[in-house]
Amino acid sequence: MRIRAQLPPKGRDYRLDLLRGFANWAIYLDHIPNNVVNWLTPRNFGFSDAADLFVFISGYTASFVYARIMLGRGFVIGGTRLIRRAWQIYVAHIVLLVMYIAEIGYLAHRYGDPNLEHEFNVAGFMADPAETLYQGLILAFKPVNMDVLPLYILLMAAFPPVLWIMLRLPNLTLAASFLLYLAARHFGWNLAAFPTGYWYFNPFCWQFLFIFGGWFALGGSTLAKPLIRSRALLWLGGAYLLFALVMTMAGRFPEIAELMPTWLYDAFNPNDKTNLAPYRLVHFIVLAFFITRCLPRDWPGFDWPIFQPLIKCGQQSLEVFCVGVFLAVGAHVILVEISGAIWMQIAVSVAGVALLTAVAYYRSWSKKADKPKSPPLPAPGIGG
Repeated sequence: MRIRAQLPPKGRDYRLDLLRGFANWAIYLDHIPNNVVNWLTPRNFGFSDAADLFVFISGYTASFVYARIMLGRGFVIGGTRLIRRAWQIYVAHIVLLVMYIAEIGYLAHRYGDPNLEHEFNVAGFMADPAETLYQGLILAFKPVNMDVLPLYILLMAAFPPVLWIMLRLPNLTLAASFLLYLAARHFGWNLAAFPTGYWYFNPFCWQFLFIFGGWFALGGSTLAKPLIRSRALLWLGGAYLLFALVMTMAGRFPEIAELMPTWLYDAFNPNDKTNLAPYRLVHFIVLAFFITRCLPRDWPGFDWPIFQPLIKCGQQSLEVFCVGVFLAVGAHVILVEISGAIWMQIAVSVAGVALLTAVAYYRSWSKKADKPKSPPLPAPGIGG
């Protein structure tokens, strides 16, 4: 079966780094409740948020990187590279899980506030650590704010055969993914979580955003270019983004909600994030098309110093994400136990973003330092 997918040009796409860095910053800020600074994040201005962006870029990047390996070195090599990356993310998740539980347990004891253990869904570990740890190892136990990595692990581990098919039948793969999304929403498919409930990010639904990212990387953006460049999308998409803004604000401010019919408000509030509501999916796709239209791959702004911290955080995304989850707990406890003043909200937000950026720069430097240097060329002999 011949290859029908179109691989993007070689070389780093700094749009992905910039947007993934932005998503990591936004996720950190969103994980701090009662924080005035997280009013700057996308979740307050439309149906989709940084999590949608993170999953889409993860699918795009996985296809962008591993499709070349699979085509150049075969399915087995490409597939095992994907599994190895899934394993790396799994190890990072387990390390973060242990540190996260220890952090919350220490802070609950330090401030004499056992409610923290319930607030972050780790009280079960204190009662039955062996069973809870086992459930964590199989990705069934997920404390609050640790839902994205298990989704990412599962999608990456299942991606090798999907990528093989997508390289040959990209549109059919996307269509099958969409049918699975519709079936999961219709039949209520999801995975069980421990001790009760289901996965916060339903993998049967969120897989479509991941696959859509892969399809977009492997020729989908070219196929959709007439629509992306059309005036119809500009006007209709802009109107939809404005509508999403109004509905989201209605969910934040009762005064706005009172101005609209109850049936309209109830159709979009609360926002169904778990099952990736269709209106949420459409909102993100419109945003993705707009960004593709307005942000070219060769934009000179990628060299501007102001964007370098975001780009660096995007390039070291896994480390930055894990540190952000860890830091958000400490920031929340500071606001609850020490001071919730606006200046403190700004301080913990700025300090956290600064630490995330420092981690990204350190990891970038460390990776370069770990690479073996090429031995110097021998001096030419007498015979030249």
